[in-house]
Amino acid sequence: MTDTPVLFIHGLWLHASSWDPWIALFRQAGYAPQAPGWPGDADTVEASRANPDSIADHGIDDVVAHFAALIDALPSKPILVGHSFGGMIAQKLLGQDRALAAVAIDAAQIKGVLPLPLSALRATLPVFRNPANRHRAVSLTAEQFRFAFANTVSEQESLALYERWTIPAPGKPLFEAAAANFDPHSPAKVDTANEVRGPLLLISGGEDHTVPESVTRATLKQYRHSDAVTDLIDLPDRAHSLTIDSGWRDVADTVLTWLTKQDL
Repeated sequence: MTDTPVLFIHGLWLHASSWDPWIALFRQAGYAPQAPGWPGDADTVEASRANPDSIADHGIDDVVAHFAALIDALPSKPILVGHSFGGMIAQKLLGQDRALAAVAIDAAQIKGVLPLPLSALRATLPVFRNPANRHRAVSLTAEQFRFAFANTVSEQESLALYERWTIPAPGKPLFEAAAANFDPHSPAKVDTANEVRGPLLLISGGEDHTVPESVTRATLKQYRHSDAVTDLIDLPDRAHSLTIDSGWRDVADTVLTWLTKQDL
């Protein structure tokens, strides 16, 4: 385990620095963690907010290629931990045999996943209400963030998380995911039948509005044709903010416990 690289991959609307507490914890556990941003992200939350045009128009394939290049520069295969769209990216890279293992937390739906709960539609409406947002970076209001991310914490904590970590997000990945089941070459397609990939852990938050539990369970079914390890852990009282809110440590400890059980 010592010095095994770990790459944390953020999802839409959160800056890579939102992983900072996880990085400190994983470093204490003996890993070599880092949390690179997506293409176009600036080094800080403030700088990212100030330059949304740099973030705009990056799609799923762009993000996968970005992280694949970072992986190629590492001394060994990493463990990937992704949240939301970062969870989808982690699954794609694992399916390409670029990782030792992957953890996908409240991961965005991959091609083949059919459930589309109303809460997920409402959470992503700020992007889908305008087709031109496909090529733009879109920000959430504090109220929209509370519904999409922080519906199980206090309004005060939700606002603090919003002010500390949120940045504009490219609309393109959402449009790509929404069209995935109609596109035979969708970038949201994951090689779920890979028999030789490393182990995968899916984590679902039972109160998540953006990626409801039904989506994660449908994702698990997509892996039924592979005998590689694919586990699911439900956290019934958690929402989409589970990686950054006051309960983040419980989620991180769950991930660390699972990783120690894998023969990597």
